[in-house]
Amino acid sequence: MPFVCTKDISPQIFRAYDIRGIVGETLTPTILYTLGRAIGTTLYEQQQSMSIITARDGRLSGPSLSAALEQGLCDSGCEVIDIAAVPSPVLYFATHTLSTRSGVILTGSHNPVEYNGLKIILNGCNLTEETVYALYQRIQVGHLHRGQGQIVRAHTIVPDYIQRICSDIVLQKPLRVVLDCGNGIPGAVAPKLLRQLGCTVIELFCDVDGNFPNHHPDPSVPENLSTLISAVAQHQADIGLALDGDGDRLGVVTNTGKIIWPDRQLMLYAIDILSRHPNATIVYDVKSTQHLAKVIRDHGGLPLMWKTGHSLLKAKMKEVSALLAGEMSGHIFFQERWYGFDDALYTAARLLELLAKDTRSSTEIFAALPEGISTPEIKIPISEAHKFIFMEQFIAKAKFANAQLYTLDGVRAEFSNGWGLLRASNTTPCLTARFEADQPTNLTHIQTLFKDQIAAVDPYLKLPF
Repeated sequence: MPFVCTKDISPQIFRAYDIRGIVGETLTPTILYTLGRAIGTTLYEQQQSMSIITARDGRLSGPSLSAALEQGLCDSGCEVIDIAAVPSPVLYFATHTLSTRSGVILTGSHNPVEYNGLKIILNGCNLTEETVYALYQRIQVGHLHRGQGQIVRAHTIVPDYIQRICSDIVLQKPLRVVLDCGNGIPGAVAPKLLRQLGCTVIELFCDVDGNFPNHHPDPSVPENLSTLISAVAQHQADIGLALDGDGDRLGVVTNTGKIIWPDRQLMLYAIDILSRHPNATIVYDVKSTQHLAKVIRDHGGLPLMWKTGHSLLKAKMKEVSALLAGEMSGHIFFQERWYGFDDALYTAARLLELLAKDTRSSTEIFAALPEGISTPEIKIPISEAHKFIFMEQFIAKAKFANAQLYTLDGVRAEFSNGWGLLRASNTTPCLTARFEADQPTNLTHIQTLFKDQIAAVDPYLKLPF
């Protein structure tokens, strides 16, 4: 298969921490073959092991694109260890337990059905913006190594993954769990895991179907949790769990149907870890509640706010030797007792462990944690080409009186009674906003301040808040 010319590859598919594009347009088998050649060449030049693990999620485009990717890796001289269709955390687990620390999974994650992409780990490190874009630059100059590799079909690693979690997690009492996999690839693994932990599992949409016929597999959108909320009530479950399309993000619904956003989940995990490791650093992203930092400090920990993005958080977590990290979108990273990668299945198991040793209901447990009045992530459609230009102008012009500004990732303005955030999404053509305050009137006021500042940059941008 020939590799493609630079003009045939859109630079816009090279994102801040992965590769993401539209199948048949910006992602084709020929482009995947070329990307495989570029990834393999990077391994060759790093003088690392030329073995790399490949996997894919449950999207319909997976088999054909994966075959092209593997051939490109093989033609660069790699030994390709194919572990087939598994959740992203299973691929990450494989890089810690098989013969190589490099892997790539073909996944569109939570994006619409027409998308697909790559998450890449080389020598134990997820690629970040600089190293992702270096692949594009390599293709631009046509610097692609040629070698003679081979493709190995590995034995299934899922039983090893499940057994490893079950060796770490023991539930002190059985729990009744409603599990919504949104027809994503986690449906092939998560029900087995939860049952092996001893749970009674009520399955919702756990058959893998790349058409996503019931709802989109994105637990950060409240509408996608409506069926889960109803099922928890119907079955009198202890908890409801929702996984995204590739299994690295977790949504949680209590026994009374309250959505627990990931930044509040982090409070519970942080308190647990800090009980064993005082002075531990906990990393969280700019979209997280102000209350999280206070909870971490009150329990003897060191809070550290950082940029949104699973690769960026993982890199910061490694840099500061944090035991826990997480972001509002649902990526949670446990270094204590686990490997430090984002894994919604393992996170779900840790949550069930905490619920099972507590006499209170899940509603009562989370009600004891501080909570403001907050919005979910608000997505503001804007063209892929314009979103970063808009944010540059917004950062330059934004003026928020009596606020402490953080510009490490967009603009976060913290007031005495709440905060607001506006940033560019790294995965979809939109801006994302989030707001929190102590009173509804203050929430409205902060939103109005942001509306005015946005209008000063682009008065024609349509805002859903």
